[in-house]
Amino acid sequence: MTALAPARSTRRLVLAGASVLLVALGLVALMVVRPSAASPSGASSQSAPAEDSVDAGFARDMAIHHQQAVEMSFIVRDRTDDEDVRRLAYDIINTQANQRGMMLGWLEMWGLAKSAAGPPMKWMGHTFTPTDDGSLMPGMATDAELAALTAAKDEKAEILFLRLMTVHHRAGADMAQAAAGAARTDAIRNLAEGMVRGQQSEIGLMADMLKDRGAKP
Repeated sequence: MTALAPARSTRRLVLAGASVLLVALGLVALMVVRPSAASPSGASSQSAPAEDSVDAGFARDMAIHHQQAVEMSFIVRDRTDDEDVRRLAYDIINTQANQRGMMLGWLEMWGLAKSAAGPPMKWMGHTFTPTDDGSLMPGMATDAELAALTAAKDEKAEILFLRLMTVHHRAGADMAQAAAGAARTDAIRNLAEGMVRGQQSEIGLMADMLKDRGAKP
């Protein structure tokens, strides 16, 4: 494994993210111009949320959260031949890159900045101060943990990835649960509800995979 692998992974993520964002913008445009058939107040529910809304805050923070999950998945994919771990990594890359593109697309359509001016998590009623070790939000891996994952191989890399991603998913599911209950737009509520189900399912899967390797979460 060469030292250039993380850089190649990052470039792949940027290119994939750009393509997903273009598709997402098209889908969002259709959602914005067509009122929701499920609600008599569809036009209101699809109007642009405020700058300090739950919808905007969640989209910004979860886009960052997802970006690291995709990064870790690219790393482990290149450091193990285990098909189960590689399949999980592939699923996370595709699912979370797509969701990230959708959230950035909505922010674009709403005419809102894609990054927050203040600290993260404010939309949840509290703030989180990014730590000096590189962790930007709850559940996110530190710089040292990412370096350890990059240096690991085979089963050691698998176990570290599964542990880091379990913590990452738990925090992400908590964020999504909060957004599902407080967001104003159907788009964010529906996406957040799907994230909760998907990430909780993967947490269970990763617990089984760790057990198979004789490791604890």
